[in-house]
Amino acid sequence: MPAVTIRNLSEETHRALKCRADLNGNSTEAEIRAILDDAVRPASRIKVGTELAKFGKDFRYELAFERDTRPPEPAEFD
Repeated sequence: MPAVTIRNLSEETHRALKCRADLNGNSTEAEIRAILDDAVRPASRIKVGTELAKFGKDFRYELAFERDTRPPEPAEFD
């Protein structure tokens, strides 16, 4: 798992992070992860598959297939 070090964080910011973590019942580290996740993977982002399905339904067209959830097979290089 990657790790990140943040240098030169002000005391005020660190104190605010600790307070926010306490309010949310998280450790400071968990709270920072949650903040970063929300920032780079917002819930309101456009999801291409969802939008395409919605587009099809708007035109009353349903695709008749099920997703294959099996993991892909590794490539063979002979």
